[in-house]
Amino acid sequence: MTKPNDPNEPGGTSGTSEQQIAEAFGAAAHITLAPGPREAREAPAAAPTPDQEWTLPGGMAWVYLANSKHGLAKPVIIGDGFNSGPSELDFSWEIMERGPYPFISELRQRGYDVILLGFDERSASILDNAKVVRSAVLEAIARRLGDHPLTVGGFSMGGLVARYALAKMEYEKTDHQTALYFSFDSPHRGAWIPIALQSFAHYIRRLNAAFSNQMNSPAARQLLWQHISEWDDTPETDKERIEFLAELERVGGWPNRPKKIGVANGVRTGVRNGIAPGEQAFRGKGLAITGTHLYTQPAGEEKLVAQLRVVTLRKPQIHTSGMPEIDGAPGGTLEGFGILADELNKIPAIIGLGSEAEIREHCFVPAVSAVALRDIDTQEKLGDPFPESSEDSELDEYLCATHNEGHTRVTEELCVWIMDRLP
Repeated sequence: MTKPNDPNEPGGTSGTSEQQIAEAFGAAAHITLAPGPREAREAPAAAPTPDQEWTLPGGMAWVYLANSKHGLAKPVIIGDGFNSGPSELDFSWEIMERGPYPFISELRQRGYDVILLGFDERSASILDNAKVVRSAVLEAIARRLGDHPLTVGGFSMGGLVARYALAKMEYEKTDHQTALYFSFDSPHRGAWIPIALQSFAHYIRRLNAAFSNQMNSPAARQLLWQHISEWDDTPETDKERIEFLAELERVGGWPNRPKKIGVANGVRTGVRNGIAPGEQAFRGKGLAITGTHLYTQPAGEEKLVAQLRVVTLRKPQIHTSGMPEIDGAPGGTLEGFGILADELNKIPAIIGLGSEAEIREHCFVPAVSAVALRDIDTQEKLGDPFPESSEDSELDEYLCATHNEGHTRVTEELCVWIMDRLP
């Protein structure tokens, strides 16, 4: 997977020690990947005070009642997605309420009680965080006034956590009293972080381990179709993903009682997102990182996806074989290259890590994965158009966005469709 240094790249050192760079990293930058606009990720405004807060084993629920005088009557449980560290109410509120469409307000306007479900560690195993969903379901049933059935689902990884939790409850003969399961751009057939980004994350681990730790977390290993643990590894389906899928299958794969619906932030028409394969997406500009180039994923054999240089003159190259052109596939996008550049540019210029993202985003959850229709390992599976409804999908109903858009982007188009199907 690695190749010798490219002799044509400029050399030189920054004159900055690894210790200085590591200290600057720790003080100014925190590279972890998360959806949403930059301002939502970095400085979300404070969320309003919940009507109730439930402390659960391994997590927390923030409850916003439709009518605080009437108590919990029509619960809608929404699980948080993948990131590092504990769930943050302010971030969840920013994404779901202050974006293109006020999903929480609209749910409450229709008489539903919104339960935002957070995890103590969002990058923990999906199997572990499923215990938080189970606890929240049982707590909602215990607190509910009347017998209105539950709606349980989640955004991104949260949809998979909820899927496994409900399926396991049925397997164990535990009554979850849930009539509707929903997923919002959840990677049922796998997610994608470019190998170029994963290799860079691990290459800088000695300077700052946050990015590498996120990529090597249990949840990342379970979610990603292709994963590497070290910067020079050959991409493969991680053992933890294989074990997770086997465990999911053991409990039935899906819950049987509720109706199962899902939405995708990508299109079903096969139209790509405009990101061409093999293009330079990121480059280092500062003296300590000049020579680093990250490229969008090309198809074919022994294709260059990254050249890495940080501090030293060494510039190993990363090549892949047998991959589809997945960065440009129809689906929900993530600003992976952009987040990396933004964080590095927070570090004082004298350290020499200034960078530029010429292409900020890449496909993160292909549309065919979000609607549980096809695997994502070939160009054809990723890009062939599919109908508005298909018996090949493991969901009972699905809706794809009109345009390829940001992963978990909360739009009127997708949210109204979900709300129209609530019990």
